[in-house]
Amino acid sequence: MQLSTRNQWQGTITAINHGNIVSEVTLEISPEISVVSIVSKTAIENLGLAIGSKAYALIKSTEVTLAID
Repeated sequence: MQLSTRNQWQGTITAINHGNIVSEVTLEISPEISVVSIVSKTAIENLGLAIGSKAYALIKSTEVTLAID
């Protein structure tokens, strides 16, 4: 797989918080760094995502949203 996205990190899915339409998927990049992504229920099923699965976080500077609690 070759992509133009420069920020690519491999990790392990450590949590999936299922919703009716979308879910929060937590990807642990390292013991200190995790990324949480909102993923559709259909995409989770199509990709076979599950806790323990390996996946990549692909982040483009134009597609990052920051939030505070």
